[in-house]
Amino acid sequence: MKILKNSLLSIVFLGLTNPIATVAKSASSESCLGDMSSPPYVAPRMFRQGEAIPILLDAKDAPSSSVSSTATPIMHVSGCCVSKSIGAIPQMSTEQSIQILQDAKEGWDSGNGKWPQMSLSQRIAALESFTTELQKSRDEIIKVLMYEIAKNYNDAASEFDRTVDFIRQTIKTVQTSEDFKAAFRKVSTSNVFIRRNAFGIVLALGPYNYPLNETYATIIPALLMGNIVILKIPQVGGLAHLLTFDAFSKTLPKNAVHFISGSGRKTLPPLMESGDIDGLAFIGGTSAADKLIKQHPEPHRLKVFLQLEAKNMAIVMKDMVEVEEDSDDGQIKQMAYSTSQMLDEIITGALSYNGQRCTALKLIFVPKGHGAFVAKELSDRVDALIKGMPWEVDGQGKYAQITPLPNKDRVEFMQGLIQDALSKGGVISNVDGGKIVEGTNYQEPYDSSTLMIPAVISNVTPEMRIYTEEQFGPIIPIVEYDDIEQVLSYGLHGKYAQQVSIFTNKSSPDTVSLVDAFSAVFGKININSQCGRSPDSVPFTARRSSGLGVMSIEDALKEFSVPTVVSYKNEGSEAMVQTLQKESNFMQPV
Repeated sequence: MKILKNSLLSIVFLGLTNPIATVAKSASSESCLGDMSSPPYVAPRMFRQGEAIPILLDAKDAPSSSVSSTATPIMHVSGCCVSKSIGAIPQMSTEQSIQILQDAKEGWDSGNGKWPQMSLSQRIAALESFTTELQKSRDEIIKVLMYEIAKNYNDAASEFDRTVDFIRQTIKTVQTSEDFKAAFRKVSTSNVFIRRNAFGIVLALGPYNYPLNETYATIIPALLMGNIVILKIPQVGGLAHLLTFDAFSKTLPKNAVHFISGSGRKTLPPLMESGDIDGLAFIGGTSAADKLIKQHPEPHRLKVFLQLEAKNMAIVMKDMVEVEEDSDDGQIKQMAYSTSQMLDEIITGALSYNGQRCTALKLIFVPKGHGAFVAKELSDRVDALIKGMPWEVDGQGKYAQITPLPNKDRVEFMQGLIQDALSKGGVISNVDGGKIVEGTNYQEPYDSSTLMIPAVISNVTPEMRIYTEEQFGPIIPIVEYDDIEQVLSYGLHGKYAQQVSIFTNKSSPDTVSLVDAFSAVFGKININSQCGRSPDSVPFTARRSSGLGVMSIEDALKEFSVPTVVSYKNEGSEAMVQTLQKESNFMQPV
């Protein structure tokens, strides 16, 4: 087991303590960001009417550099890996939330506010300036992502850079797509100009696992189309958003974008109950989404975009695990796509960022009699993964691949799923699977009590919670199936329907039946590859309780806009309309 420390490590699981000596090479805390062993601190502040407002802290809590201006309760954030505060998030009241809504209504002004009345080219220029300003905080945001939600340096940097790239690609799409070209065309007896435009105030709620990238995949298209955005900062993973305030303040007009932080139960109901929210962009759980939608007095006009839970399957077809001999010479046939490649792909799909992705592989279906083989192979691969703090690297300069979970609540949830499986006949196949690493060499303020060894669980049956519940963490459950009907039934009748991965070298009748049946169930069918969202130009969608709406660069622009038509029939009006087009912000060329 590769754990990044020269120390005696204590492995703790369900109240048992077993010392394990490791011989892992000493990890370095250095990276291209400098000394990563120094935790960051993000001072609490709010964003109101286009300005970042520092929060008044008690003298005993405030860093010497903090500036006081307003008193609002705060929640200290210790993050995943340290016992001391790495920042604080304001806990806004119901009254403050209503004030933010009033600001947003002023920004929208029935579609006549400054931001929605800008030309498309002006909004593009503002968001290009925002991107430039945001990049000035790149290093700081990356470090916060590492310490708050335990992304290793490469993953944190990738999230930031992919977000910037998404903004640029979105702008390019607007500049080149037919939907945004400023030209009249003849349709029957009419001359029509069609362009997409905003529909109002969008309330956006992003997740903790990709707080920047997933959230910006909704708010940037919404803003670019001219909507006013209210972003609810997550309680976990929210510090990165505080670091974006200056970029927004310098580049977007007052009341174009707004931020709310604190308890969702206090801050969100008054917004929805007001009826002033026109669109909801929600990434999270189904129960919370349902509650928010039901709070709106006129849900029929609420434009909803949802990304919710998933229980994505990896289906291993028989040809991937059964040895086949050539009929002519008796030699074993070489696979075009090998079993080893498949197992590597499953591990990556199941455990990238500790399995904390909606697109992670969360249930592995294996032909009857081959569960033990797959469990052993996956267990060997889990053991080879590097476990440690997100800033640590091994002797070859590789960052830890398994890092701490964001908080102890997530650990307790994982342990509950594991205990349930074990009590019903499940077996942990890998050494120390599901156990917590506590390192004696991690001195204060470092804390490894949420660093969990991934668990490969075999003999999984339908009676177990892990069979149907989304784990959203480092557990790999393996189910043996008797025939393909069992797999089909799970996919066709399950609660979730985001993606599925099928591993095979044959276009057999069983494979064909899976593809055809699942084409009406899942948003994406992956052949010999893990589930995933990218590339951003490809539609990302889901069915059932896994989502509503389509995310890709072009589709997201359509989700947060409606087509508006300007039309005339009388050819004698052409000269006047041409002048109108030149003067109109809405109709100007990009």
